[in-house]
Amino acid sequence: MPSKIYCPVCSWAPAPHDRWQCRPGCFTVWNTFDTHGCCPGCHKVWDVTQCLACAVTSLHEEWYHDDEQEIERATEVAEREEVLVGA
Repeated sequence: MPSKIYCPVCSWAPAPHDRWQCRPGCFTVWNTFDTHGCCPGCHKVWDVTQCLACAVTSLHEEWYHDDEQEIERATEVAEREEVLVGA
């Protein structure tokens, strides 16, 4: 289970009251993270989600972050920086 949900571009975190609309589709309005991107009206699974803050569309799965994933990402960045500094 992911510990954090936030935009992979700008890091905005949706609140429980935030809503998306199934469009094009059935026009149901709901919080896409309550259903992991599956519209409760027509059951369409959305592979992408638009950020309500920066308006950039990203893969829905990229919004889910867990602590282990963040540690791995930070380690990779640190290792790349070491290589660049040593070059």
